[in-house]
Amino acid sequence: MKQTQDHCNKPSLTSIKDALHYLLNTISVLTETEEIPLIEAHGRVLAADVVSPINVPPHDNSAMDGYALHHLSDVKQPLDIVATVLAGHPYTEELAQGKAVRIMTGAPIPQGASAVVMQEDATRSGDSVVFAAGVTLREGMNIRRAGEDIREHATVLPAGRRLRVADGGLLASIGLATVTVVRRLRVALVTTGDELQTPGTPLLPGNIYESNSFTLTPMLQRLGVELISMPAVADDLTALRAAFTQADEQADVVITSGGVSVGEADFTCMVLEELGQLDFWTLAIKPGKPFAFGRLSSSWFIGLPGNPVSALVTMHQLAVPLLRAMAGEERPAPLRFNAITLTDLRKAPGRTDYQRAIAKSNAEGQLVVETTGAQGSGVLSSLSQANCYIVLEQERGRVSAGETVTVELFDEWLA
Repeated sequence: MKQTQDHCNKPSLTSIKDALHYLLNTISVLTETEEIPLIEAHGRVLAADVVSPINVPPHDNSAMDGYALHHLSDVKQPLDIVATVLAGHPYTEELAQGKAVRIMTGAPIPQGASAVVMQEDATRSGDSVVFAAGVTLREGMNIRRAGEDIREHATVLPAGRRLRVADGGLLASIGLATVTVVRRLRVALVTTGDELQTPGTPLLPGNIYESNSFTLTPMLQRLGVELISMPAVADDLTALRAAFTQADEQADVVITSGGVSVGEADFTCMVLEELGQLDFWTLAIKPGKPFAFGRLSSSWFIGLPGNPVSALVTMHQLAVPLLRAMAGEERPAPLRFNAITLTDLRKAPGRTDYQRAIAKSNAEGQLVVETTGAQGSGVLSSLSQANCYIVLEQERGRVSAGETVTVELFDEWLA
């Protein structure tokens, strides 16, 4: 059912907690998958649990360069060296009592060997070796056991995992050459506004350079979406209708920046209600009060504010979690810490405030934080200089230096 235009002027504000809960419980999760080469899988989301077909390591192996011996008591006498064992070249005979093999890190442990003495505790003379006085051995010392890292049939990584740098090596270690992932989300990014000019062109009177796509695009790239970039659209009903129709035909999600307030020239709400459905409009957060979410014929719609900081904060706090959930990703809660503010913080009750700040440790090892200065929604330098948010609760008022505040460190999406 389509909403009426009065919804665009809805006076009540929605808390960010309620807004995020609504978003995550409304969108649909992608079910289409694809099998891709492991070398191309970094940053993709696993479509199914990965179960190991083997033990890792697949055999007992030496944890260091040294000498493998048959029995712990053998360390008290000179031993004959019967072979040198290298990684990838196993010693196929059983190691007898009174014998030793020179063994290198990663080489398979011979059958019958019970420990490895590191080379620093050994002295070799020809084909025999003696060990330093006082060397104490224990069964299995310096031996990595088969399956010590990963057991056969164990779940290595769960469905919904966004593959990180170490994950590629982990999956390679169990012999996988390909992996099944959720297909990439298709996202169309549209910026709107008569005043926007492309960087690199002479700035006309009354205009500003379009910057939002230069902050939103890297976030979308890091999310691994298939990005459908579109030219900036003027504040014109016909142009917006055409742009939304085109984006809807190609994308799973259409994201706009600008045109989501209630000014006379803000037509996004009007077009959206004509082509689809609007679900909510105003949020109890700062920056970022104007925010739109809804449906077009074939895609979801997210309308970000036009001010640069508002656009980036709402993208980070609301759109990114939504996109991650649509991609089937299991999304942990952001890391937050208590810190002592070094500066007074202006705040009026009513909205959750994401003040841009710099967190660091003081001489006593305490986490302290101070703002980057002016916090206006158009002051993009406040985000560029920051490494965290100071998150001030919705009903909290002014904060004095020395009080404890909540800090949310920037994650990989803002790095």
